Amino acid sequence: MSDFDRYANSRLGAGTARPGVAVDQGLRAYMIGVYNYMTLGLGVTGLVAYAAFALGTVQIGGGRLGLTEFGHAIYVSPLRWLIVLSPLAVVFYLSARINSMSVASARNWFIAFAALIGLSMSALLVVYTGASIGRAFFATAAAFASLSLYGYTTQRSLSAMGSFMMMGVVGLIVASLLNLFLHSSGLQFGISILAVVIFAGLTAWDTQSIKEMYYAGDGYEMVHKKSINGALRLYLDFINMFQAILMLTGSQRNN
Repeated sequence: MSDFDRYANSRLGAGTARPGVAVDQGLRAYMIGVYNYMTLGLGVTGLVAYAAFALGTVQIGGGRLGLTEFGHAIYVSPLRWLIVLSPLAVVFYLSARINSMSVASARNWFIAFAALIGLSMSALLVVYTGASIGRAFFATAAAFASLSLYGYTTQRSLSAMGSFMMMGVVGLIVASLLNLFLHSSGLQFGISILAVVIFAGLTAWDTQSIKEMYYAGDGYEMVHKKSINGALRLYLDFINMFQAILMLTGSQRNN
């Protein structure tokens, strides 16, 4: 029986449990499932990023890095654009089709998406030092945990803020595309600051929204798919906030 089943409990005496208690237990299991899937995604991303970096680079002395044939293919050749853009196609497909997929398919697509993100983000390991990446990760994790806890516990509706932040995401995308041509360090600095603020707000809003989705009274399979979809949303918030913090605070390698 699913841990997400909000009205059934296999323990002795569960038939006398109050409905509110059953809902609380089910909600807790549902949110744990969301965070477990998100953690799985981050783990896959980290492992793939490190593996790609290890295969794609070689030490050439003085702490400098050189590229192997594999590294040249994924970081320099036109293939890098496929690597950068393919996660976008996967996330659109997963978001659009998740309701018609089986739980296993949705989970597999989520893991595939996380792996593609890891392949893309391995380039950060080439640019930034390991120490600065570690600092940015732990800063992101601390901020994310606080913001997600706020979104889960607050009684205030964050829907208005969420809509505003989503508009901000559109602005970030436009500004980032523009800076591909301008190569402005000042504009990039401003984009990174705004990205931290926007994805911090989205973390709290998404957490509240994911929590509220539980109360729709769906069955076993739909609740599991909602947990995967929720994990995808929080995963994207974490990854984007991490990249923005890294760009603001990271130390680049002397290549």
